[in-house]
Amino acid sequence: MTVPSPSPLRITIAGASSLLGKEVAELLATSSTPAHELRLLDDAALEGTLTDAGGEPAIIHQLVPGSFEGAQLVFFTGLEEFTARHWAEAERAGAAVIDLSGGLSGVRTAVPSIPALDPTMGSSRPTSSRLVRSPSASVIVAATVSVAVRMLPVRRIAAAFFYPVSERGQAGIDELEAQTACLLSFQPISREVYDAQVAFNLLDRYGDSCRERLEDVRARIARDLSDYLAYRAPMPAIQLIQAPVFYGLAFTVMVEFDGPFPEESIQQALRGMGVIVSKESASNASAAGSAELNVTLRTDANLPMIWWIWGAVDNVRLAAQNAVRIAERICATGH
Repeated sequence: MTVPSPSPLRITIAGASSLLGKEVAELLATSSTPAHELRLLDDAALEGTLTDAGGEPAIIHQLVPGSFEGAQLVFFTGLEEFTARHWAEAERAGAAVIDLSGGLSGVRTAVPSIPALDPTMGSSRPTSSRLVRSPSASVIVAATVSVAVRMLPVRRIAAAFFYPVSERGQAGIDELEAQTACLLSFQPISREVYDAQVAFNLLDRYGDSCRERLEDVRARIARDLSDYLAYRAPMPAIQLIQAPVFYGLAFTVMVEFDGPFPEESIQQALRGMGVIVSKESASNASAAGSAELNVTLRTDANLPMIWWIWGAVDNVRLAAQNAVRIAERICATGH
């Protein structure tokens, strides 16, 4: 007997020109979702743009009233304001909504989800919402470490992230590239995105004219992390440093225990959450194209109860893969 194939899933990516939108489209091409019909949407200025969607040429269409009709699954991958303007229309059209932009952070019915951690977090974490928030790479990293060590005698955790300019999308990448070229040729630098020198520099804040403050990004990471953990795992303190790198999120996490603690137990806890623990130090370059967390462990030279976790991950790939896994769960369970 021939088993009928599942009906193609009608998927829309809103904000398709963004780095996250392109990455989601690429991952969907190899995901376990049923063979899908993919529609790419964005602002009017990008209408007609030719792009790549899973290795195939695709055209970006302008988002207009009625664009979500017939869509069963909508990813929002653009700017937060873009999502805030349009998500309700997607919901009214009957689509499940997965937000990677942060635009649903203030929507009470939107549930944060990290599929790799959700089963471990217990049955109290709702999974039936049709509005789902897919957290940023920084939140996923911090939550993974926190959930991994939650059963160990932890006193406190602190995480510092070295933010790549790709977190600001193509505009951030273009500005770092332009600043680097200008500084090497002793020319004035552009400051349209950061209002500060990013090239060859580390920053704990942006310039006064920057549209988004680094303090606000830090606060959003802390808020999203607290929302996801919901007191079921230790809450890490968060520090955020803007680094002069294009791609890849490097991070260091300090975990303090009640007393000296064996490395083998920490390794086992991290590996239980899918973290790769090795002796070779990860870097932005080595993490390119990988959504796996690669870390090394070192105890503190003066305080034997403290362990330092150093690692790196492809920030765009990790965030996009998390969203696609949410989509796969929705397809498999119907919610």
